[in-house]
Amino acid sequence: MHFDLNDLRLFVAAAELGNLTRAAQRQHLSLAAASARIKALEERWGLALLQREARGVRLLPPGETFLHHARLLLQQTDKLRVELLEYGGGLRGHLRVFANTTAVTDFLPEILPGFLMRHPRINIDLQEKPNALISRGVLDGRADIGIVAGSVDTLGLQAIHFSTDKLMLVTSRKHRFARRKRIAFAETLDEDAIGMQQGSTLQTFLGQITGRLGKAQKLRIQLGSFDAMCRMIGSGVGIGIVPESTARRNLDSMRLALIELTDPWCVRERYLLVRDRATLPGYAQSLVQTLCDHYSP
Repeated sequence: MHFDLNDLRLFVAAAELGNLTRAAQRQHLSLAAASARIKALEERWGLALLQREARGVRLLPPGETFLHHARLLLQQTDKLRVELLEYGGGLRGHLRVFANTTAVTDFLPEILPGFLMRHPRINIDLQEKPNALISRGVLDGRADIGIVAGSVDTLGLQAIHFSTDKLMLVTSRKHRFARRKRIAFAETLDEDAIGMQQGSTLQTFLGQITGRLGKAQKLRIQLGSFDAMCRMIGSGVGIGIVPESTARRNLDSMRLALIELTDPWCVRERYLLVRDRATLPGYAQSLVQTLCDHYSP
């Protein structure tokens, strides 16, 4: 089946705008030409894709399916164009990674420099996203690799386990919890807290937990990195929930105390999400292997 990319872009625009006139304007077509293109698409498949209505157009069930695949085709086309252009600019590959807060702020800054030095002609577009959007982004082709932790709907993607993430309560050594070995998260909610910025994966996750407990954290300040959180916690401003790796890295320099959480959700398995590992470009497979090797015993 042959597709005209202009037809696909027109159909996506019509679906997104709900209006064929505005879609035609976006694609620099007359309304008559746009209407004829959509009609030709429908005739090719023998199915109505759009319902014409007084105020615009509405997707019919076959149109929903067509829209999904049209977006995938356009995304792959754009990816092909970008990567071929990068050959001319001295790059051999462009890797798009959607990852959660812990990955972006904690362990990828440690792992990626070595990877990029070993692959000087590869560039990486790393974006922090909530877990649900990471899975969707990989499925839709907007990301090549996703990095998630905990219980996540993988949407049928290939999930590659590479490490285990453990969340811990961190306090200053002068805090009343500092001598505790273990504690339930619910016991901490009366204390002033330091959190990650609003919208971060971890803060969203903790918000879901406190929502079920019926009591919110007493957040005094929200920051953009776990290291900044540890610095603020060490100064005595409040307590916080951070990954164990970050806490141990800052344990002595910031005079922190680490307390294990008794909640089962504090241990979260980490996964790499891909559509099909075998079909990834070599440099993408290399990044997957680098992450797995970094955490292998």
